[in-house]
Amino acid sequence: MADSPTTTALLDEEAELQFPYFNADVAWRIGVLLREEAALGNLPVSIEVAMGGHPLFFCAMPGASPDNAGWVRRKRATAERFLHSSLYVTQLCVERGRGFERYSLPPQDYAASGGSVPVSVRGTGMVGTVTISGLTQYEDHAMAARAIRTVIAELERA
Repeated sequence: MADSPTTTALLDEEAELQFPYFNADVAWRIGVLLREEAALGNLPVSIEVAMGGHPLFFCAMPGASPDNAGWVRRKRATAERFLHSSLYVTQLCVERGRGFERYSLPPQDYAASGGSVPVSVRGTGMVGTVTISGLTQYEDHAMAARAIRTVIAELERA
């Protein structure tokens, strides 16, 4: 994914990333996969997998700061509010030439920054999020999307 994906590309990605089903075991698998990637790369990230706003997996890697947990919460709130990735919302503002503040959402609760990707189930819609904080917004988003894509492929092979 390029550093500045278009909203069209992000919507296409969201349409592609559809789970056959999602539960706590799937959430845990995504979280463990992300934690392993972060450990291998020595990445100072916080990772959360949530369903219905309820965290099912959370991990703060060495080097992540307490601020990263706050960013995770705020990015997740943005994805849940708009039912799209937080990067999509951010890029939409850029493409339309309007600031995120136009939505009048409290900045202590919402972040216009990529890194929270919807967990969607085919025929159901968005049921949760995978959120990462600690890298650039584009790297956070790409890491979450990669893990989702990997776990969807595993579920479809099973």
